[in-house]
Amino acid sequence: MLNLKLAFRNLLRARRRSFLTGLSMAFGYLLASLSLSLAEGSYSGIIDLFTRDHTGHVQIHQGDYLDRPSINKHMADLDGLLATLDATPGVVGVSPRILAPSLVYLGDKSVVANVIGIDPERERKTTRLVEKVKEGTYLTGQQNPEGYDVVMVGQAIVDSLKLSIGDELVLIGQGAEGSIANDIFVVGAIVGTKDSFEKQHVYMSREAAQRYLYMGNSAHEIAILTGDYADARKVASDLRLQLTDPELSIDPWQVVEKTFYESMTADKMGNYVSVGLIMLMVSIGVLNTVLMSTLERTREFGLLKAIGTRPRQVFNMILIETVVLASLGSLAGALLALPINAYFTDHGILMPQPMEVGGIPFDRIVAEVSFVTMVLPALLVIFTAALVALLPGLKAARVTPVRALGSF
Repeated sequence: MLNLKLAFRNLLRARRRSFLTGLSMAFGYLLASLSLSLAEGSYSGIIDLFTRDHTGHVQIHQGDYLDRPSINKHMADLDGLLATLDATPGVVGVSPRILAPSLVYLGDKSVVANVIGIDPERERKTTRLVEKVKEGTYLTGQQNPEGYDVVMVGQAIVDSLKLSIGDELVLIGQGAEGSIANDIFVVGAIVGTKDSFEKQHVYMSREAAQRYLYMGNSAHEIAILTGDYADARKVASDLRLQLTDPELSIDPWQVVEKTFYESMTADKMGNYVSVGLIMLMVSIGVLNTVLMSTLERTREFGLLKAIGTRPRQVFNMILIETVVLASLGSLAGALLALPINAYFTDHGILMPQPMEVGGIPFDRIVAEVSFVTMVLPALLVIFTAALVALLPGLKAARVTPVRALGSF
């Protein structure tokens, strides 16, 4: 308590210098907080768009299907598995999928496609596929009046085969157990763009895919949506304990989309480097101020040493003064940053040139108010201030009374 009283007394002795130094710390906090807030908000928005685009936050496969896909690596007892997942806390949406490559024929033209069998209503609750229907009607799972199953086709396939709504196409692929799968389908909708994830996909109801591939009631993949993408690892860990089948592979989106996750992590590290440079510039100013203060108080330190004050106590006095000033500067910076971050969280920054992520428009950068954006800058300001106070503190602690008192 005595050290704190002395720290405040010494800071108030040079009010103008303390105010200017604290102000530089406050603006350093503000810049760091705003930079982190915009970056974290952007990352959160992109990750949310990406995971809700098609991946989901957690995926379940049979064995090593994720690394080595095969039509025979499918999950049986699907109804029981879905019932368990629906009742799991933290799970918002569950969508089983059947995945198989096929050839799409229209007349004398053909193109390779990925057939995806989905539960239309479950997929609607798990991903944004319904928002990507550019033309036609989203899947209902029903057949057309002629008895053909209705499919949704990606834009790249549409462009290659010159398809339009109502056209009939033929799918040929490998069915379960090595059989030849082939059937006629009718185009009910066109989804995505020529550059989106769906460009080479043909979507049909899960029942239609099971009939087409002779698979029965099974699925290759189950996509799970959680309340927050940040909960993916925890939910995946809980599901591993809850589901007793050792053949099931349960992975969060960070594993399913490893390349995307590593790219985002690397980009985040680059942003942290930028924040570190801001703190470096602030710390240089703080170092200069604390050094000047130490030099001006050389006689004071000499007197303290002459009456028996230990070097450690002198060192602690300098360190505590700097930390107190940094804490006050961080508090002032937080009061400035909070309303600014909150404004950008609500309104964002409109991008001059909107971009698409998986066919979903991304037109503004939105900030985020969180522990990272509000507390981390304060810790950085206090840490860097304490770090730069080490040199002046050591210098003051090593002052000898004779030299100090004879220097004036």
